[in-house]
Amino acid sequence: MTAITNLPVELFFSPPDDDNRVWFLGVETWIRSTAEQTGGTLGLVENLLPVGFASPYHVHHNEDEACYVVKGMLRFFSGDDSWVAGEGSYVFLPRDIPHGFQAVGNEPARILLFVTPAGFEHFVAELSEPAPPAGPPDIAHVVQVAAGYNIEILGPLPGQTS
Repeated sequence: MTAITNLPVELFFSPPDDDNRVWFLGVETWIRSTAEQTGGTLGLVENLLPVGFASPYHVHHNEDEACYVVKGMLRFFSGDDSWVAGEGSYVFLPRDIPHGFQAVGNEPARILLFVTPAGFEHFVAELSEPAPPAGPPDIAHVVQVAAGYNIEILGPLPGQTS
């Protein structure tokens, strides 16, 4: 887990290239900013989610998460609520509130995940691979690593069995 550093920061630039692309839970991912780059204030992760991809239903205990849908559509789940967020939508997901999402529609969803304070991006980095994986993620391993970042994996999204 990364602590907030509050160290002096310098301006930086994250170009829109594939040099820093990884695969997190089997999807294309770019870590755009880290705790080290922002003095611990903000982490930014970009994902390209194929239609049908679903996050686990989970809870962040350390950070708030915000999602901006650049392209495509996501269905969000939290408690008994479910809604679709399309291109240009913004969703704020406060810490300690269970949530998850699934890419829906006819095209992949490109999203930006902002986390404050930073730290979640290190969870993403720890579970990422440099090339597309051969199979689905090892959920037991994901649960174990998530616990180290104070993230609870609660299971599949509501209404799904796997």
